[in-house]
Amino acid sequence: MFGRMEVNNAVASFAALSQETRLEAFRLLVRHEPEGLAAGEIARQLSVPHNTMSAHLAVLQRAGWVSSRRQSRSIIYRANLAHMNDTVQFLVRDCCAGHPEVCNPFSASSDTCANSQE
Repeated sequence: MFGRMEVNNAVASFAALSQETRLEAFRLLVRHEPEGLAAGEIARQLSVPHNTMSAHLAVLQRAGWVSSRRQSRSIIYRANLAHMNDTVQFLVRDCCAGHPEVCNPFSASSDTCANSQE
């Protein structure tokens, strides 16, 4: 059984992605790894007002889905792939009632994604 705090963290993490703009922003950032995107460019690509996008990015950052760094006058956001992996591992940790071989197709596809990010 999972610890209560771990479950609470997972719930908070999923809650951050449970809004369409935030989910699309995270998916966009995953596609732009490892260079990331400026906040204004994320807003432009998703057709979202800059101030609204900033609020969504703040939610994603508090939940661990994205990180940011200042570059000149821009804030560059990147997807936190380690958090994504940890979250997926949380979901499949007790996969298939003790028969992890059933999860091999999932493991292979996540390995492929991870290897393409290196």
